[in-house]
Amino acid sequence: MAKAIHSMIRVLDEQKSLDFYRVAFGLSVAERLDFETFTLVYLSNEESEFELELTINKDRTEPYALGDGYGHLALSVSDLDSEHKRLTDAGLGPNKIVEFNRDGALLARFFFITDPDGYKIEVLQRRGRYK
Repeated sequence: MAKAIHSMIRVLDEQKSLDFYRVAFGLSVAERLDFETFTLVYLSNEESEFELELTINKDRTEPYALGDGYGHLALSVSDLDSEHKRLTDAGLGPNKIVEFNRDGALLARFFFITDPDGYKIEVLQRRGRYK
């Protein structure tokens, strides 16, 4: 059986991204691999083995165009309201909390936040399939 281990995004400013993911989601550097033209930084926390891989291309000076193909990264939290408040208090500007219903029942509660490179991140209340 295959096991999901990481997702990769390209970022322009390594430190800005490290600061964002540390404050927003408690992710820290699990490993940093420096090469001649690029650097790979793997971020993780104790909540999951899944990692976020940041790729920093050393000659890149312009922000990446995310285009219309990127969807979002999703993370779950045990207390959505307190996380929303914490991120708001940290000045990270999360969007409003949304309740998503299907067939008259609550399917999910979530909000989106945007990282320094424009990537959308969905933060979901843990429940049902969103563990």
